[in-house]
Amino acid sequence: MNILDQAASVLRQEAQAIEQLIETLDSSFVNAVNMILESKGRVICTGMGKSGHIATKIAATLASTGTPAFFLHPAEGVHGDLGMVTDNDVVLAFSNSGETGEIISILPSLRRIGAKLICVVGNADSTLAKNADIVLLAKVEREACPLNLAPTTSTTVALALGDALAICLLEQQHFTPENFAIFHPGGSLGRKLLLTVENIMHGGADNPVVHKGSTVRDALFVMTDKGLGATNVVNESGKLIGLVTDGDVRRGLDSGSNFLEWPVEDMMTKMPRTITQEKLAAEAMHMMEKNQPRPITVLPVVDQEGQCLGIVHITDLLRRGIV
Repeated sequence: MNILDQAASVLRQEAQAIEQLIETLDSSFVNAVNMILESKGRVICTGMGKSGHIATKIAATLASTGTPAFFLHPAEGVHGDLGMVTDNDVVLAFSNSGETGEIISILPSLRRIGAKLICVVGNADSTLAKNADIVLLAKVEREACPLNLAPTTSTTVALALGDALAICLLEQQHFTPENFAIFHPGGSLGRKLLLTVENIMHGGADNPVVHKGSTVRDALFVMTDKGLGATNVVNESGKLIGLVTDGDVRRGLDSGSNFLEWPVEDMMTKMPRTITQEKLAAEAMHMMEKNQPRPITVLPVVDQEGQCLGIVHITDLLRRGIV
């Protein structure tokens, strides 16, 4: 068997195992979801070896999707880390055989503490399964390993079942993208979901503004001072009526006339595209990139009445990771 055929065989076996797992889902899975939802504590994921790696990943997925969770190494558990477990917690234990020594050794303590126990096992008759409150069976016919030894298909199935558990909990708790962003403030998704136009706009004294009746020269001075390559134009009541950019000024140079003395209204773009301050910064980026007939680099910020509040420059968005 060549390399590609062998790779395809592994993927096929693991995919088939997950398909078969779907057919075995029953009320035990529903009970596991409800047990975690009703718990006043955390989900403590545990496992040894390859199953431990799966447990670590599931703990991270649960924690990032609204279900407080952490990983407990069972070998460390027997040396004092069981002190992390309370009677309000639910222990989610992964073991294909259900006979992993380190996990079996902590069962008496878990029962003494009073924590609930859900196990993900490949053997319903195992010691772990017999001592669990809920058994989630993740049985596979054989491993993808040709020797049927290295945990491959079994860990894939356990991982998929753990992911299904996490996502069902997410749905039941009405977890939102904004919630997700709170737990991922350092990631690009967090920046896109938490950062609003108000957070990055140039407002107040930094807002480049000229009033109706000003000259292009006045606008050029403001643009130079603020360094944003544009200035808002407002009427007597402070409402936005236009925008002048450095591109407009460059085009004025081609006119061959004394354009610097023109009224700013003769050069400005009337009623330019705008955005309100509560909108997401990601939306501002989208508006700039998708503007027709060509992308734009600045976007005036107004309130619901059209009062000019500030301006957003594309470099501010890029600097904050809104891409």
